[in-house]
Amino acid sequence: MAHVVEGKQKLLNRVRRLRGQIDALERALEADQGCSEVMRLLTTARGAINGLMAEVVEDHILMHMTDPDHKRSRDEQEAADELLDVLRTYIK
Repeated sequence: MAHVVEGKQKLLNRVRRLRGQIDALERALEADQGCSEVMRLLTTARGAINGLMAEVVEDHILMHMTDPDHKRSRDEQEAADELLDVLRTYIK
C-alpha cells in the first residue's frame, strides 16, 4: 500500500479518533451505562470504521483502476467510476 503513504497522517488521525471512540465504549460498558448510550457509541464507532474503510478502498480504486498513468479502456474507466459511486453510497 505504498500509495497510502501520501495520506498516511490523515489515515492515522482517523485511527486515533476511532481508538478514542472504542475507549469511550469500553468506559461506558465498565460504568454500566444504559443500552441507548452503548448503542450510540457503537453506532459512532461503526461509522468511523466505515468511513476509514471507504477512504482506503476508494484510494485503492483510484490508484489501481483509474490512475491516468495507466491506459484503461473507456469501459474499464466507466466500471471504476460506477464502483466508486456504489462504494460511496453503500459504505458511507
